[in-house]
Amino acid sequence: MKSGFKKNIIDLHINSPNILPSSAICEFTNEILGLLFPEFSTVRFENLSQLDHQIGLLKQKLKDILLAIQLVKKDLVIEETVEIFFEKLELIYKDLKTDIEAILGGDPAAQSETEIIRAYPGFYAIAFYRIAHQLHLLQIPIVPRIITSFAHNKTGIDIHPGAIIGQYFCIDHGTGVVIGETTIIGKYVKLYQGVTLGALSVDKSMASQKRHPTIEDHVVIYAGATILGGETQIGNHSVIGGNAWLTRGVPPYSVVYNKPQIEVRTAEQRTDIPS
Repeated sequence: MKSGFKKNIIDLHINSPNILPSSAICEFTNEILGLLFPEFSTVRFENLSQLDHQIGLLKQKLKDILLAIQLVKKDLVIEETVEIFFEKLELIYKDLKTDIEAILGGDPAAQSETEIIRAYPGFYAIAFYRIAHQLHLLQIPIVPRIITSFAHNKTGIDIHPGAIIGQYFCIDHGTGVVIGETTIIGKYVKLYQGVTLGALSVDKSMASQKRHPTIEDHVVIYAGATILGGETQIGNHSVIGGNAWLTRGVPPYSVVYNKPQIEVRTAEQRTDIPS
């Protein structure tokens, strides 16, 4: 390696912001879930003082994360930001309880809340999103993306922390689901695997515009459907069938489906089977 290249690498290391490793940020997120849901934790709180002690530890972890981030966002008010986030934990918990209810009511295979919390990738991705979203609303850079990226790597479900998602949200199976930054999703929405809520264009000039669709309340979107565009609005109580491709909105109570050209030839109709 040439000395000039080595010097460039050293300069990069010296000038790089000292952001905590992604593993530390994701550990903090998992511990927040462990605080809210015992199913995520080996620790059991038996009294208020134990709970307060754990909250204090988690507040300090978030402070440490934000101290490193302060090098990127110099106007970040750490103490106030930490307190605001922890005040939002009740809201996160309430929203996640509605998501559990939606999954339990919408999936015939779901046997209990504990099973959903422990074993459902859709719930795990939603839980990480709801935590990341609150940090995103506090204008904390990088950290929310690290959190949802971890969930994406673990579950195959990619939810941008900037998306707005209502209560009673259900992702069934989930692998391959993509929800873009400016997506708006109402209440009682259910997505299956491979659904994309994306943008029509990835031009950088559109960064500040609404690029992703709006999904109103009580919509079901089946596997493989793709819905694109910031002006695309799916009306309430609509059903979007599998593998449908939409770049324009549909009114409430619509049913959209793809009609594939499939031919089935029975054994009697085949001529290539030896007699």
